[in-house]
Amino acid sequence: MINITPEAAVQILASAQQSAGGEVYLRLAARLDAKGVIEYGMGLDDRAEGDLLAVSQGINILVSPGCVELLTGATLDFVEINPGEKQFIFINPNDPSHKPPAAGALTRRGQGPAARE
Repeated sequence: MINITPEAAVQILASAQQSAGGEVYLRLAARLDAKGVIEYGMGLDDRAEGDLLAVSQGINILVSPGCVELLTGATLDFVEINPGEKQFIFINPNDPSHKPPAAGALTRRGQGPAARE
């Protein structure tokens, strides 16, 4: 359904360790805005009835049935957007505005271009 890169998994697990409680789930959500662009949401959450469960890089991922179509085949990554500025990004071929990053546009840990699609 969705892939999480090792870099994103490290960040998610670090956040999960700070939360108290038992098993941790990462909820991913997506919806089309009025312009037809996919908007994303993510956060740690409890499992609800009807949620679909996937596992990537050891992370339990929750997706509500209404988001599955938009998220299938997507990748969640954690990259350096600008020097010293890292953030999560969704690389999603289902997004009408999706363009694979140009070589050298994104870097991992400041060490060269990120390998994408």
